[in-house]
Amino acid sequence: MLDEQFAPQALRTYREMHWIELIWKMLLSNKGILPILWALYPGHELLLEAHSASLKQAPAPGWIRKPMHSREGANITLVRPDGSLTRIDGPYTDRMCVDQRLGQTTHFGNDAGGRRWPVLGLWMVDQECCDMGIREDAGPITGNLSSFVPHCFR
Repeated sequence: MLDEQFAPQALRTYREMHWIELIWKMLLSNKGILPILWALYPGHELLLEAHSASLKQAPAPGWIRKPMHSREGANITLVRPDGSLTRIDGPYTDRMCVDQRLGQTTHFGNDAGGRRWPVLGLWMVDQECCDMGIREDAGPITGNLSSFVPHCFR
């Protein structure tokens, strides 16, 4: 949204506007926070190692490159430990990037003989999980056309 033509005016008047998502969430939703968290808590069991990345060289095997402000899997480059790669194109070609070490992935077979890779997204309120979304795709990078199933906990 901040790349749109109206962004400067929106930022000047944001206190008078009703936002669907609060503007401070930009801090938590951009991948630039990943290297900061790693620097603050290196080796933490709930974090994957992450560093700011140079666009001049490809990510190392066993790492995934993500533009800081990308969405829905766009412009992701995943390099498996064996050096094979999966790349998703998109509009975020001029962004600063973050390289993050690959975590363990899981895939499941389906009735058609293909594979599905799930990604779980949890919504936390006061340190308790209240909702979960499961997004899955036929490849290891989920995008805006991936299957999605929301769950609500009561």
